[in-house]
Amino acid sequence: MLKTRVIFDTNTLISRLLLPKSETARAVRRLLEMAQPLVSESTLEELAATLSRDKFDRYVSLADRQEFFQKFARVAEWVEVTTVVRECRDPRDNRFLELAIDGAADLVLTGDKDLLAMAPFRGIAILAPAAALALSEQSLSELRSVEPAADE
Repeated sequence: MLKTRVIFDTNTLISRLLLPKSETARAVRRLLEMAQPLVSESTLEELAATLSRDKFDRYVSLADRQEFFQKFARVAEWVEVTTVVRECRDPRDNRFLELAIDGAADLVLTGDKDLLAMAPFRGIAILAPAAALALSEQSLSELRSVEPAADE
């Protein structure tokens, strides 16, 4: 059986690091156990830039943030993005939709209202952490069988 392919938006990964007992952190950990994370140059650059912000120093050391980034980058599958999407209310979030298309993603995990408002996107599930936690392992694997709408 093919592994479910998942994209984590930057804020879900930051929440995983800063709030390890949160619902978002539990969802990220669970999906990392059962799914293949996908990244692109753009999503990794955004994660690196966000993790380097001084405002996180009082919560997690820069060294720990860098280690988190390196570990995540090692387990993630790199996808070269060639698709251009201009459909999200927040243009900065289009990078996740582009990655979802080119990476043949099954799921985008996000708490971002602009992305959640687009669910599903071209047959790709976009779920908040609580909804992702509610999925059984079988229903997670069934995300692969969701067909895109006929007009796409």
